[in-house]
Amino acid sequence: MAQRQAQGLKMKVLDVLDHPHGGRILRVRIQGGDLPAPKELRGLTLNARGPRGEEQRVSVLGFSLTGGRVTAETLKERRRVDLHVEEEGDGPAVDLRWTLTPI
Repeated sequence: MAQRQAQGLKMKVLDVLDHPHGGRILRVRIQGGDLPAPKELRGLTLNARGPRGEEQRVSVLGFSLTGGRVTAETLKERRRVDLHVEEEGDGPAVDLRWTLTPI
């Protein structure tokens, strides 16, 4: 995703699950910015910030199918998506109420 397209994108973590084959599933709500196409989300690196100021970086590996097939229409309609992510580094684990923004 080009930096120009990612500006303003802000997501809030609603739920967190461990993925059985590695990584985590983050159920997020898109709160601000232009809605990205699903292919623009895949591979995106996000900065995660907790309610107490803690930070972590996550890379989007893909989507969880628990929320259904991800299309531009479903993103526009629901403004929610289940992201399969991998946390980078040894920082704290991303949890509920964290905010995600593109780096």
